Amino acid sequence: MSVRMPEPDGAVLARREQIVKALRTMVPGEGVIASTREMKPFETDGLTAYHQLPMVVVLPETTEQVSQVLAYCHAEGIKVVPRGAGTSLSGGALPLADGVLLGMAKFNKIKDIDFDNRVAVVEPGVTNLAVSTAVAHAGFYYSPDPSSQIACTIGGNVAENSGGVHCLKYGMTTNNVLGCEIVLITGEVLRLGGKHLDAEGYDLLGLVVGSEGLLGVVTEVTVRLLKKPETARAVLVGFPSSEDAGECVSSIIAAGIIPGGMEMMDKPAIHAAEAFVHAGYPLDVEALLIVELDGPAVEVDHLIARVETIARECRAVSVKLSTSEQERLLFWAGRKAAFPAVGRISPDYYCMDGTIPRAQLPLVLKRMKELSGRYGLAVANVFHAGDGNLHPLILYDSNKPGELDRAEQFGSDILRLCVEVGGVLTGEHGVGVEKRDLMPTMFSEIDLNAQQRVKCAFDAKGLLNPGKVFPELHRCAELGRMHISGGKLPFPDIPRF
Repeated sequence: MSVRMPEPDGAVLARREQIVKALRTMVPGEGVIASTREMKPFETDGLTAYHQLPMVVVLPETTEQVSQVLAYCHAEGIKVVPRGAGTSLSGGALPLADGVLLGMAKFNKIKDIDFDNRVAVVEPGVTNLAVSTAVAHAGFYYSPDPSSQIACTIGGNVAENSGGVHCLKYGMTTNNVLGCEIVLITGEVLRLGGKHLDAEGYDLLGLVVGSEGLLGVVTEVTVRLLKKPETARAVLVGFPSSEDAGECVSSIIAAGIIPGGMEMMDKPAIHAAEAFVHAGYPLDVEALLIVELDGPAVEVDHLIARVETIARECRAVSVKLSTSEQERLLFWAGRKAAFPAVGRISPDYYCMDGTIPRAQLPLVLKRMKELSGRYGLAVANVFHAGDGNLHPLILYDSNKPGELDRAEQFGSDILRLCVEVGGVLTGEHGVGVEKRDLMPTMFSEIDLNAQQRVKCAFDAKGLLNPGKVFPELHRCAELGRMHISGGKLPFPDIPRF
């Protein structure tokens, strides 16, 4: 798969020294990084197959600095790529050779914790886990919990609409964000929502969450806090096949049971995670479900019994209940460490992200196994089974000629399969550059143009994170005239590692 980005603007690159000097007046001290050596850590994100040095890196500390930088870039026609912790697995923070990389890592303060209103106001550079840690003493937590929560930031979660193992019951980021402060490319500061449960007017907050840095730069987020449930217990259920496990997932939901979390791992992922974490996973099964029930103790006990009955009806060969909070957390530790664990059994892996209707899970797993044989590449499956969000890890060795290309083609076929069975291209990793050229698989040209008109309303010059999400760029004026045949901007290749 060839990833292409907008052609570098030679006129902008010719003014690089002047641009760097101007930015240093806005963000003094060590806030501007311009040397090749110091910019190296910013040349890629979690999609590590692709890299590109930015023209310059800017690390602001205040909303006013962000506003000044964006207003300057807007006036001078300079592209801007916002970046959080760089954990994006879809290339969402991939830099541009002629663009400013705007790193938000210094926005790392929790500004307000309001237990009466059950919210916290945080800066976008605060890590996901830090929010829950800060409120744990009062029995509260922040529910979206992606596996990278120790490193990924709230701002990045907002950009990608991240989920996690508990999103089935408690929702994605969009369901847990009440307000944002966002700086537009013009430098204007916009406030959306707040501590109240709903905002009047158009749902602009809904547009911003999941917008992948194309509409503005988030400088403050108000998140919803939840009370920790009275009781939480997890059950490990082993199956002789992935199809049986998939059938069990559908049966649990069909029975009206909504677990706090329901995750699935296949045999390669089980063995890798167990060797890494020693969570007590059974090694003689082909698939493993982790099902967590939470709420009042009497309700949890009742639902655990029902889940066990359903599992055995779906041919489960092992059932293990957590007997303590420590054991419950250990069950989850293995799942959350699955990605690094798989890294121990393969030189490289390509992490996919697609979502399907739950009832299609057995069929999709069967088809993925067939694709694995066709491409000659193994795959370890780890995913949020409850909401149908798949995370196949395609194993390959980038030192072997052609294997990365095969891995990308394999991944593209998985995503096409997701759409074919009624699903979508992404669940929580975003489109970025990874899935950008597959967007026509799911959307018509009319659909894509409608989405781009939203982009144009916020960023008429197309300066924010260009080359991401949309397979072809149309100029905003042409979109305004409903003209869809011309004005396409070519995307040159990005070098791969």
